[in-house]
This record gives sequence, C-alpha cells and structure tokens, in this order.
Amino acid sequence: MFRRVLIANRGEIAVRIIRTCRALGVETVAVYSDADRRALHVLQADSAMYIGPSPATDSYLNIAAVIDAARESGAEAVHPGYGLLSENAALADACGEAGLAFVGPPAQVIRAMGDKAAARGLAARHGVPVIPGYDGEEQDAAPLLARAREIGFPVMIKAAAGGGGRGMRLVESPGGFEEALESARREAQRTSGDGRMLLERAIMRARHVEVQVLGDTHGNAVHLGERDCSIQRRHQKVVEESPAPAVDDDLRRRLGEAAVEITRAAGYVNAGTVEFLLDADRNFYFMEMNTRLQVEHGVTELVTGQDLVALQLAIAAGEALPFGQGDITFGGHAVECRVYAEDPLKGYLPSPGHIAVFDTPSGEGVRNDVGTYAGDEITTYYDPLLAKVLTWGRDRPEALQRMHGALAEYRVEGVKTNLALLRAVVSHPVFQAGGATTTFLEAEVSAEALVSVIGEDALLAAFGALVGGLYSRTDPWLSAGPWRTGGMARVDLEHEGSVHVIQGRRAAGTADEWAVTVMGRERRVRFACSEEGAVLVEAAGRSRNGRVRPVEQGLEVEIAGRRYTLRWSFGEHHHATPEAHRKRGLASPMPGLVLKVMVRAGEHVRTHQTLVVLEAMKMEHAIEAPYDGKVTAVHCAEGGRVAEGVVLIELEQEVVA
Repeated sequence: MFRRVLIANRGEIAVRIIRTCRALGVETVAVYSDADRRALHVLQADSAMYIGPSPATDSYLNIAAVIDAARESGAEAVHPGYGLLSENAALADACGEAGLAFVGPPAQVIRAMGDKAAARGLAARHGVPVIPGYDGEEQDAAPLLARAREIGFPVMIKAAAGGGGRGMRLVESPGGFEEALESARREAQRTSGDGRMLLERAIMRARHVEVQVLGDTHGNAVHLGERDCSIQRRHQKVVEESPAPAVDDDLRRRLGEAAVEITRAAGYVNAGTVEFLLDADRNFYFMEMNTRLQVEHGVTELVTGQDLVALQLAIAAGEALPFGQGDITFGGHAVECRVYAEDPLKGYLPSPGHIAVFDTPSGEGVRNDVGTYAGDEITTYYDPLLAKVLTWGRDRPEALQRMHGALAEYRVEGVKTNLALLRAVVSHPVFQAGGATTTFLEAEVSAEALVSVIGEDALLAAFGALVGGLYSRTDPWLSAGPWRTGGMARVDLEHEGSVHVIQGRRAAGTADEWAVTVMGRERRVRFACSEEGAVLVEAAGRSRNGRVRPVEQGLEVEIAGRRYTLRWSFGEHHHATPEAHRKRGLASPMPGLVLKVMVRAGEHVRTHQTLVVLEAMKMEHAIEAPYDGKVTAVHCAEGGRVAEGVVLIELEQEVVA
C-alpha cells in the first residue's frame, strides 16, 4: 500500500477519499485554489498544496500544477476522484512519466472507453446490445439529419466524448434538429474539447441502470451489482439506489455478465461503471463506460460492505482483488440523495453564498458524505454539490423510510438547496412504487410540490414563541408597548414568497390566552413556551406541540413532523419582527459585486433613492430605499462580494406625526 497519496480533486469526493486513507494509515495531500483555501478537504487532509487561481482551468484542471504538487509533496500516487481530471488520459500519462501511480485505469483504456462511438463498437463486437444509432465519421448537419431520419424520431444527440450529461439533446422532430445539434456541439467542445457527436434512437420511458465493475492487473474482473439512477435533471443524476427496483435476478445476472464482458474486452483496471438503458419491456442496451469512481458509489458500498476507495488504492498498488465473483454478497437496500446548492424552482440555477447553518441527519442506517460546513463559502467556480445523504435498510421500504426521516432533519441555511425536491421525490407514490423513469422529474414533480404549504398551526407556533417571550429575555424593549397585557401584537412573516400577517390581543385577565387573527380568521389560542424553544399551541379543544428556533433573518418552526422556514417580511407590513419595529434591513436580492455604496450611516434618504449598486451576471442592479428614512448602518463596501439575502443597509423609517 502507498505511504502518501495526493488527491487531485476537491469537495465531497476529496473528503471521502481522505476518510478511507486515514483508516488505512495512508497520508493524504490535498490541492486547493484561491477559492478553496479554507475548504473542508483542505482542513481535513494531512497537508495541502496550492495549485493556482480560483477558476478550475487554472488550478484543478492544470495537469502540470497537479504533477508538480505531487512531486513536491512526496506523494507516491494520485487519486483523481470523479469529475475534473478523473477521465483525462493526459493525467494518467503524466503520472506515469513522473513515476507516480495513477489510481484509475491505464491511459489507453481511458481514451478507448471515453470515446462513446468506440465503446459502442466494442460492446457490439462482444454481443452486448447497443441502442440503434449512428456513430460514424460524418459530422455535418445535413448528413446527420439524414441519419436521424433513418433512425426515426425522437432521437438523442450525444457528445462522442466527455460525460456528466454534457452535450446531450433530445430531439423530437426534424424541425429542431440542427439547432439542437449546434447547441450540443458547442457544449461538448467547451467541456471536453471534442465536438464530435453521435446519434441514438431515443428510448422513451427508460430506466438508467448501471453496473459497478472492478478489474485488477492480474486479469481478474468482477461486478458488484447494479444501481438505478433514473431520477435525473438535465441528464445529471439526483437520486440513486441499489438494487434497482425493476431488475429481477435473471436480468441482474445478464447485466452483470455483460458488464464484466466489456470490462475484460477493454482491458480495464481499477473501478469503473458500465451504464445501460432499460426499456419498458426490460430490454437493456449499452450506453457507455465511465472510467472512474462514480458519485453514487456509496450505495454499492452499503449493500456489499466493500470500501471501493480502499479497493481502488489496493489495485493501483498492484494487489490482486481479494475476492472472486462468487464471494461477493449483497444485503439490504440503499438509497442516495445528492444535496445541491441550487434552486429547482429557477431551472436548477446554482445558489452560491455563505453557509450559515449546515446540520446533517443522524440515526441508524444513515450515512453522510459531506464536502462543506457551516461558515464555508459556496462559490460560482465549481459544481454546486454540497453533500450526499445515504440510507440503508433491510429492504427498500425501510431504506426509503429512513431517507424520508433523514431529509426531514437536514438543515442548510444561507444558500438555496434542492432539499424540497428530494423530499418530494422520496415521498412521491410513483417513486415509492419503484416506477420512476428518466422523465420522472419533468413528468411527475410539479413546482407546486416543491413549495411546502404552511398551515395555521405553524404560524400560531411562531407567534406564540414571540409573544410568549422566548426572544424577549435579553431585550427590555420587548416587554413594553404593544406586547403588554391588553395590547395588540402583530408579526409579518414570509414563507415561500407569501407574506402572512398574524396579529392578536391578549385576553384581559389572562397570562396565556390570546385572540389571534391568522389566515383571515380569528382564533382563541393559549400558548405555553419553554426556554428550549418548545411551544404548546392550544386552540379549538386540541393542542399541538411545536419547536421554534431563530435562524438567519427569521424563524424555523417544526410542528407535526414538518419543518418551515419563515423570514421577517420587509414589505409594506412594517411589523415584521420585534427588532423591525425600530429598523429594517435591505437585503441583497442575489449574489453579486458591490459597485457603488451611495450613502453613509446617519444620512437621511428619500423613497426610491438609490443606496447601493450591485453587479451580477454582467448587469447592474440598483437597491433603492422603499420609504423615507435614516440609514442606521452600512454593511457592505465597494469592491466587496455579497451573497443573496445578506443585509446591505439598515434603514429606520421616518414616521410623520
């Protein structure tokens, strides 16, 4: 085994590799860019080497910088993880020339299997079914359109090189073919430097099933079962599981045999994945081979008990596989959800920013592979994957139930995430029944399903926490004014874009009974609060237990097994929070660069006066005063970058007597 390994990657996969290396007693060397100086993988590695500026092309994709770092650090091997340089044959070549072991297949195998056209030909020659299509030399639009007509629409345009869903377009009719072809070619050229395309018949209502394979330098090759990766957005996976719900024992055997046949034919060494499409009649077709560790390798580890990273390192060190095909056992069911910093309601737009809270779930059968932490900065330079949460159960229902609970516990503040999407997927009856295909997200999950509908109980719990004094013990101001007995209290809270006004008056002669108007009707409510944030709401002869805690710019309410994040509303309802009775904050609507700060603390401003100018996506955005007021604090500076939601200006409204 190696003494020291350099990890040519970042984020979650780098942290994952560090974990196994530490268990094996292998020293780890991380690499980092300017943006990643305080990244989790840098903090956890035994040592770290700087390799360049923030853009990946100048750092993580700079082969010379990676090799120099490995030499200088005294590493004996380079593990590329997944993404970035993991399927770059030039890195494998450079490692060989530098006397370093490459934790992956030989360069010639990466080149051969990275070319989808060549891989299709290899599979077909060895009797593995391939999707009908065209993978020849003709690359002009007109002959490719003619080939598409021969194949029959709908067709899939695919990049001949690269992966990760880049350079793929579904074309349903001849009219949109040329535009889709050029779009796919441009994307492929940018991501892989190779604009060659191939065509395949589009298999509708398909399932994406892949088989994990291992090969060593002693001629041994095995598979470790299959994974279903059908839940995808933009041809990129979101949820994976093993075993695949649509695969029975006979199909599993045939898929495994086909995958091992391709592995042997390619002369494959180390961990890889053979990907197939499964049609509605359960016929399978070879798609491609990924010559690296997969993001979703953890579900295979959970059902086999094998550490794939440890096996990768052993194979790269020249060791033989410690087992044969007959020695591999499978147990239970595993599911993985990828947690991204992105907004599913805005076309999965990445959401960079500062992570204020990052709490992962725990419990029996729950595993977290994380690449970030509270206080970290998610930049626009890299993939927005924050972490993966995996659950294992004795069967699929138990694994899904544990995932349902894990996603309910997951908390991320400061950036938008796809957690609502993941919860919607896991609870959806089609997915629960094992019927999801690659069109599941588009066909089954609506935008409405991603917006949690808040009820009266949650709003009442938030109101009860405030008027019950949970947040008033350190602020004498809150003990006076409208909060006194017989006075009126009002709170404006925003949830998922809707502002909810809650107002109430304490009943005379009582300490805990209120007449509260919420969602347009008045309720007689009693509240009881504890210092730990527990709130008991009693109304109409029934009671609900909830828990309320402060979060950045609002409250989090957990009640009846659901969690809601409520923000102080800074709209026309000016009683958004007790603190907002005196001052309000103007927040940045997006991540951006501060171009101009046009006011100072103490300055009086008028309605619609420009206070700050931001630049985002090469456009200028003016932050204006919503009312006449006095600037009480300025929290930004020209030339600085700000995250979405960060308070830029605190503005106290001037009230005309």
